[in-house]
Amino acid sequence: MKTEILPANAPGSQERALARLEAGGLVAFPTDTVYGLGAKAFLAEAAARIYQAKGRSVEKALPVLLSSSADLPRVALKPPLMALRLAARFWPGPLTLVVARQPAIPETVSALPTVGVRVPDHAVARGLLSAAGPMAVSSANRAGAPSPRTAQEVLAQLGGVIDLILDGGETAGGMPSTVVDCTGEVPIVLREGPIRLEDLLAALDG
Repeated sequence: MKTEILPANAPGSQERALARLEAGGLVAFPTDTVYGLGAKAFLAEAAARIYQAKGRSVEKALPVLLSSSADLPRVALKPPLMALRLAARFWPGPLTLVVARQPAIPETVSALPTVGVRVPDHAVARGLLSAAGPMAVSSANRAGAPSPRTAQEVLAQLGGVIDLILDGGETAGGMPSTVVDCTGEVPIVLREGPIRLEDLLAALDG
């Protein structure tokens, strides 16, 4: 397979990426942290290809990225008020909400009864997600290797095993998102990140 690289802002690039995704392909694109590797979230075989391309353990669920909080009910089963309030306060941004997953989300995305969901704060990512719908996304690197911040770094690790890279320049990098479990009565931070527990509690109390 030859991996295609297209400038993210070039005419027709998004349409080309969308066609690859619709056909079950894998597309790498910039996010507000590092480059992500994505497939359409409701295509089970496409999501499975992410694990193969990365050499990632299938026991690790894939996060789902959305273009906006309006898409949350498409992937979350009866989103709780807590999740809706946190989404309204912190999305787009570095917060992943763990919620009960819709049965339509394939087990290749998450074999758990839950799924992690986020809206990235990056125009290229949100533009693609708006066109493609919810996407299963992991960092665009081989498992255990550094997370890439440029299209060329993605190509060096995944060239020949993914379909297309949207080159949006160098990403900001930085700390991964805060991950918070919203399935109980109170938020539980599963991974610390830029948004602290006190920030979450303040948003819920406000």
